Amino acid sequence: MHGKILVGLDGTEGGDRALDAAEKHARAAGMAVTICYVIPWSPFSFSTPEENAMRHKRREEELETAENKILKPRREKLEADGMLVDSIARHGHPAKTLVALADELEAEMIVVGRVGDTPMKTRLFGGTAAALVQMAPCPVLVVP
Repeated sequence: MHGKILVGLDGTEGGDRALDAAEKHARAAGMAVTICYVIPWSPFSFSTPEENAMRHKRREEELETAENKILKPRREKLEADGMLVDSIARHGHPAKTLVALADELEAEMIVVGRVGDTPMKTRLFGGTAAALVQMAPCPVLVVP
């Protein structure tokens, strides 16, 4: 097996469609799949020491929830289908985190679903898919 496809999940049907597309591409090319759920998080917050302790605890709880509710069931399904798959949950800016992870894993492709932001919000701020297309170190497949 050679190469890896990185799939950005967001817990929506669009993310599941992206995972289905990635599985088809991975099977056809004999590649492994890494599924990733990024929890939006900003490191820039001014907090008291008590708030920082609670924030750290909340971060750990969010990672555990992402693993158990989003990643684990999808990883187990792919494994049952005979796919080589691993999963990662991280905090950060979704597009920047996926780009960094694609570099780290030397991914050959990133696959994401197109999420339903409002047209105005997407025009003003851009979406994760649009940012990935501009920043990614490899091809990006955006699944409708």
